[in-house]
Amino acid sequence: MDQDKKAIAVVGASADRRKFGNMCVRAYKEAGWEVYPVNLNQATIEELAVYPKLSEVPVELDRISVYLPPAKTRQLLGEIASKGAGDVWFNPGSADPQILEEARAAGIKVRNGCSITYIGKSPALYM
Repeated sequence: MDQDKKAIAVVGASADRRKFGNMCVRAYKEAGWEVYPVNLNQATIEELAVYPKLSEVPVELDRISVYLPPAKTRQLLGEIASKGAGDVWFNPGSADPQILEEARAAGIKVRNGCSITYIGKSPALYM
């Protein structure tokens, strides 16, 4: 990885260009980030190699962005905490207040909101 580029893992990345998990991959890629899609069922997404587990992403991450339903998000909190990242974005629909509380208790730097808009992009650009 280029030392100047920031790295993000998109957990719940999707090959479906209509889904936010795909829009995030495209937005961060366009913004110059090194993007590591995480999905159990895909080999590539937007021409990027996909990792079946967050723990298999081979670099230190600046950010993790989560696009999973709350039940799956809760199951991955330990793996997210273990991987470490500058911050972890729980995008709309990925967490509830209890999950966010559990994430904070696990030492995760929680961001609750849209990780795409945080970098100055609009999801509408990718629809």
